[in-house]
Amino acid sequence: MEFGIFVMMNILGQAAHDPEVEHRTLKEELETIRSADQAGFKYIWVSEHHCLPEYSHLSANESFIAYALAITEKIHVGSGIFNLNPIVNHPVRMAERVAMLDHLGEGRFEFGTGRGAGSWEVGTFNLDTSKTKEPWEEVVWELKKMWESRDYSFDGKYFQTPGRNILPKPYGGGTTHPPMWVAAGNPPTFEKAARHGMGVLGFNVEPAQAMKARIEAYHAVIAEAEPVGQFINDNVMISSSMLCMEDGKLARQVYRDAMMHYFFPLLFLYHDTFPVPEGATRWPDIPGEFTLDDVEAMIDGGQILCGDPEEVRQQLDAMQDLGIDQLVFGGPNGIPFEIQRASNELFAKKVMPHFDKQPDVWRTDTMRYGPAGKPSAK
Repeated sequence: MEFGIFVMMNILGQAAHDPEVEHRTLKEELETIRSADQAGFKYIWVSEHHCLPEYSHLSANESFIAYALAITEKIHVGSGIFNLNPIVNHPVRMAERVAMLDHLGEGRFEFGTGRGAGSWEVGTFNLDTSKTKEPWEEVVWELKKMWESRDYSFDGKYFQTPGRNILPKPYGGGTTHPPMWVAAGNPPTFEKAARHGMGVLGFNVEPAQAMKARIEAYHAVIAEAEPVGQFINDNVMISSSMLCMEDGKLARQVYRDAMMHYFFPLLFLYHDTFPVPEGATRWPDIPGEFTLDDVEAMIDGGQILCGDPEEVRQQLDAMQDLGIDQLVFGGPNGIPFEIQRASNELFAKKVMPHFDKQPDVWRTDTMRYGPAGKPSAK
């Protein structure tokens, strides 16, 4: 199992409207990425969200990702996601953007795709969530052709372009390209991702065991994939939340006070296509603050990882049979960044080595380049 960090720029409460806090949060997120790279995490995923106050202030992720690649050395940085709808991001610009980031990272960019968070976000562009599947399907098959061809043209339903040589070609001259992923908020997308030969970005809002059937559905058909790219990216990423501290009791107390009771209703407001778990609410219905019993219940259910290093290791042991290739931690929201970074560093030092047995091998590199992995830079 490999590990990563998910970056969204949550700014909860009235602080979301303070420009100084917004700027400071952006810089703190970048410092967290730098710290994760040094600690030995393998992946960073950077959201693309539009007009979602408090929940996410990270919209122009193509600029953020380029900066993140520049300040890191080994970690892979991915788009979680780039919206493929031609109205939001024109496909030619998307092919150019992905290839440029691939060059800037010398093969460290991961290309995550999707259709947008929900009706509020895509409504920003006068789109309807029920009408975003077909444009994604049309675009995702064309990107490889743009990277390989010197005279690409297309006359489709959702976008058209005359014959052009779309530049630059990805790192390696178009003979390869970044691993391709698709975000999955609903169960059917897991199987769809597999049939397209794409890695699946599973943004988990339920106990981990609830994801098992979805992951099994992915693994059941991935070998039969007709890949949208040049290769099959056989990869399941699941997001979760983690807090690892030397004092497990203190970790639970910090998590209890992390404003997660406030965050979850925002999540289900903006991601209104996600299934809402039993007991969850949508904004503005905000439940009472979490108790220590609530935190313990989430730990027992596999919804979060929280405790001292040995406790977190045992909690991860219980997830080993789920078939997760990459586990990515977002937040917890509302916890000071210095505590989050210390938690990441402690996890990387005392927990990660038990699960990632090949710290210098990236699974996505083996998908892209074969068993020999990524060739040395020249």
